[in-house]
Amino acid sequence: MAGNFELFTSFARISASTFGGGYAMLPFFQRELVQKKGWLTDEELLDLNAVAQCTPGVIAVNTATFCGYRTKGLAGAVFATLGVLTPPILIVLVISAFFWSFAENPWVAHALVGVRACVCALIASSTVKLFRKAVLDAPTLLVFAAVFVLAAFVGVTPALLVVGAGLFGLALYQVRQRKGEQP
Repeated sequence: MAGNFELFTSFARISASTFGGGYAMLPFFQRELVQKKGWLTDEELLDLNAVAQCTPGVIAVNTATFCGYRTKGLAGAVFATLGVLTPPILIVLVISAFFWSFAENPWVAHALVGVRACVCALIASSTVKLFRKAVLDAPTLLVFAAVFVLAAFVGVTPALLVVGAGLFGLALYQVRQRKGEQP
Protein backbone atom coordinates (compact mmCIF):
# COMPACT_ATOMS: atom_id res chain seq x y z
CA MET A 1 0.00 0.00 0.00
CA ALA A 2 0.96 3.58 -0.48
CA GLY A 3 2.87 5.60 2.07
CA ASN A 4 1.58 9.02 3.04
CA PHE A 5 4.50 10.82 1.42
CA GLU A 6 3.97 8.81 -1.76
CA LEU A 7 0.31 9.87 -1.78
CA PHE A 8 1.33 13.50 -1.29
CA THR A 9 3.92 13.44 -4.10
CA SER A 10 1.67 11.56 -6.54
CA PHE A 11 -1.19 14.00 -6.12
CA ALA A 12 1.15 17.00 -6.10
CA ARG A 13 2.73 15.83 -9.37
CA ILE A 14 -0.68 15.38 -11.01
CA SER A 15 -1.92 18.70 -9.69
CA ALA A 16 1.19 20.61 -10.78
CA SER A 17 1.13 19.23 -14.32
CA THR A 18 -2.58 19.46 -15.13
CA PHE A 19 -4.46 22.47 -16.43
CA GLY A 20 -8.23 22.69 -16.57
CA GLY A 21 -9.48 21.39 -13.24
CA GLY A 22 -10.87 18.09 -12.02
CA TYR A 23 -12.18 16.80 -15.34
CA ALA A 24 -8.82 17.45 -16.99
CA MET A 25 -7.17 15.46 -14.19
CA LEU A 26 -9.20 12.32 -14.91
CA PRO A 27 -6.76 10.83 -17.43
CA PHE A 28 -3.87 11.59 -15.08
CA PHE A 29 -5.70 10.03 -12.14
CA GLN A 30 -6.47 6.99 -14.25
CA ARG A 31 -2.86 6.56 -15.37
CA GLU A 32 -1.26 7.26 -11.97
CA LEU A 33 -3.75 5.75 -9.52
CA VAL A 34 -4.96 2.78 -11.58
CA GLN A 35 -2.33 1.83 -14.14
CA LYS A 36 0.91 2.93 -12.48
CA LYS A 37 0.30 2.61 -8.71
CA GLY A 38 -2.56 0.09 -8.66
CA TRP A 39 -4.16 1.92 -5.73
CA LEU A 40 -7.57 1.82 -7.41
CA THR A 41 -9.31 -0.15 -10.13
CA ASP A 42 -10.98 1.63 -13.05
CA GLU A 43 -14.34 0.86 -11.45
CA GLU A 44 -13.25 2.31 -8.08
CA LEU A 45 -11.98 5.47 -9.81
CA LEU A 46 -15.34 5.81 -11.56
CA ASP A 47 -17.14 5.36 -8.24
CA LEU A 48 -14.89 7.87 -6.45
CA ASN A 49 -15.33 10.36 -9.25
CA ALA A 50 -19.12 9.98 -9.15
CA VAL A 51 -19.17 10.58 -5.40
CA ALA A 52 -16.69 13.47 -5.78
CA GLN A 53 -19.01 15.15 -8.27
CA CYS A 54 -22.05 15.02 -6.05
CA THR A 55 -20.36 16.12 -2.82
CA PRO A 56 -19.61 19.76 -2.05
CA GLY A 57 -16.21 21.01 -3.12
CA VAL A 58 -13.76 20.69 -5.96
CA ILE A 59 -13.84 17.37 -7.84
CA ALA A 60 -10.04 16.95 -7.89
CA VAL A 61 -9.77 17.62 -4.15
CA ASN A 62 -12.66 15.30 -3.34
CA THR A 63 -11.19 12.54 -5.52
CA ALA A 64 -7.77 12.93 -3.87
CA THR A 65 -9.33 12.86 -0.41
CA PHE A 66 -11.38 9.74 -1.15
CA CYS A 67 -8.41 7.97 -2.76
CA GLY A 68 -6.13 8.87 0.14
CA TYR A 69 -8.69 7.57 2.62
CA ARG A 70 -9.14 4.37 0.57
CA THR A 71 -5.40 3.66 0.56
CA LYS A 72 -4.17 4.92 3.97
CA GLY A 73 -7.16 5.97 6.05
CA LEU A 74 -7.53 9.42 7.58
CA ALA A 75 -3.81 10.27 7.35
CA GLY A 76 -3.82 9.27 3.68
CA ALA A 77 -6.82 11.50 3.05
CA VAL A 78 -4.99 14.46 4.61
CA PHE A 79 -1.74 13.86 2.69
CA ALA A 80 -3.48 13.28 -0.67
CA THR A 81 -5.58 16.41 -0.16
CA LEU A 82 -2.53 18.50 0.74
CA GLY A 83 -0.74 17.05 -2.28
CA VAL A 84 -3.44 18.05 -4.73
CA LEU A 85 -3.86 21.52 -3.15
CA THR A 86 -0.24 22.63 -2.64
CA PRO A 87 0.85 23.16 -6.29
CA PRO A 88 -2.16 25.21 -7.40
CA ILE A 89 -1.98 27.39 -4.30
CA LEU A 90 1.68 28.14 -4.96
CA ILE A 91 1.16 28.61 -8.71
CA VAL A 92 -1.84 30.90 -8.22
CA LEU A 93 0.06 32.99 -5.69
CA VAL A 94 2.89 33.53 -8.19
CA ILE A 95 0.62 34.10 -11.20
CA SER A 96 -1.67 36.49 -9.32
CA ALA A 97 1.29 38.75 -8.66
CA PHE A 98 1.94 39.12 -12.40
CA PHE A 99 -1.28 38.13 -14.22
CA TRP A 100 -2.66 41.55 -15.08
CA SER A 101 0.65 42.67 -16.51
CA PHE A 102 0.71 39.87 -19.11
CA ALA A 103 -2.96 38.80 -19.49
CA GLU A 104 -3.41 40.87 -22.65
CA ASN A 105 -0.17 39.63 -24.21
CA PRO A 106 -1.02 37.97 -27.57
CA TRP A 107 1.53 35.20 -26.93
CA VAL A 108 -0.18 34.28 -23.67
CA ALA A 109 -3.66 34.49 -25.18
CA HIS A 110 -2.70 32.22 -28.09
CA ALA A 111 -0.92 29.75 -25.80
CA LEU A 112 -4.08 29.47 -23.69
CA VAL A 113 -6.13 28.69 -26.81
CA GLY A 114 -3.87 25.70 -27.44
CA VAL A 115 -3.96 24.61 -23.81
CA ARG A 116 -7.78 24.70 -23.76
CA ALA A 117 -7.94 22.51 -26.88
CA CYS A 118 -5.46 20.10 -25.32
CA VAL A 119 -7.51 19.86 -22.13
CA CYS A 120 -10.65 19.06 -24.14
CA ALA A 121 -8.82 16.26 -25.97
CA LEU A 122 -7.50 14.81 -22.68
CA ILE A 123 -10.99 14.86 -21.17
CA ALA A 124 -12.42 13.17 -24.27
CA SER A 125 -9.71 10.48 -24.16
CA SER A 126 -10.40 9.78 -20.50
CA THR A 127 -14.13 9.70 -21.18
CA VAL A 128 -13.69 7.07 -23.90
CA LYS A 129 -11.58 4.89 -21.59
CA LEU A 130 -14.03 5.22 -18.70
CA PHE A 131 -17.02 4.68 -21.04
CA ARG A 132 -15.63 1.29 -22.03
CA LYS A 133 -15.47 0.26 -18.36
CA ALA A 134 -18.81 1.72 -17.23
CA VAL A 135 -21.23 1.17 -20.11
CA LEU A 136 -21.53 -2.60 -20.14
CA ASP A 137 -24.98 -3.38 -21.53
CA ALA A 138 -28.20 -1.85 -22.86
CA PRO A 139 -29.44 -0.53 -19.48
CA THR A 140 -26.14 1.24 -18.71
CA LEU A 141 -26.09 2.63 -22.25
CA LEU A 142 -29.60 3.96 -21.62
CA VAL A 143 -28.45 5.62 -18.36
CA PHE A 144 -25.43 7.11 -20.15
CA ALA A 145 -27.57 8.52 -22.98
CA ALA A 146 -30.24 9.91 -20.64
CA VAL A 147 -27.71 11.53 -18.33
CA PHE A 148 -25.77 12.97 -21.26
CA VAL A 149 -28.88 14.56 -22.75
CA LEU A 150 -30.13 15.83 -19.38
CA ALA A 151 -26.74 17.30 -18.45
CA ALA A 152 -25.67 18.67 -21.82
CA PHE A 153 -28.96 19.98 -23.18
CA VAL A 154 -31.41 20.35 -20.30
CA GLY A 155 -29.05 21.52 -17.57
CA VAL A 156 -30.06 19.11 -14.81
CA THR A 157 -27.66 19.33 -11.87
CA PRO A 158 -25.00 16.59 -11.60
CA ALA A 159 -26.01 15.66 -8.05
CA LEU A 160 -29.57 14.93 -9.16
CA LEU A 161 -28.31 12.92 -12.13
CA VAL A 162 -25.99 10.84 -9.94
CA VAL A 163 -28.78 10.13 -7.42
CA GLY A 164 -31.19 9.25 -10.24
CA ALA A 165 -28.67 6.96 -11.92
CA GLY A 166 -27.95 5.29 -8.59
CA LEU A 167 -31.65 4.68 -8.00
CA PHE A 168 -31.96 3.27 -11.52
CA GLY A 169 -29.02 0.94 -10.79
CA LEU A 170 -30.68 -0.25 -7.58
CA ALA A 171 -33.98 -0.86 -9.39
CA LEU A 172 -32.18 -2.75 -12.15
CA TYR A 173 -30.42 -4.88 -9.55
CA GLN A 174 -33.78 -5.73 -7.93
CA VAL A 175 -35.33 -6.68 -11.28
CA ARG A 176 -32.37 -8.87 -12.20
CA GLN A 177 -32.37 -10.51 -8.79
CA ARG A 178 -36.07 -11.40 -9.11
CA LYS A 179 -35.44 -12.91 -12.53
CA GLY A 180 -32.55 -14.95 -11.10
CA GLU A 181 -29.99 -13.21 -13.30
CA GLN A 182 -26.44 -12.45 -12.21
CA PRO A 183 -26.28 -8.75 -11.25
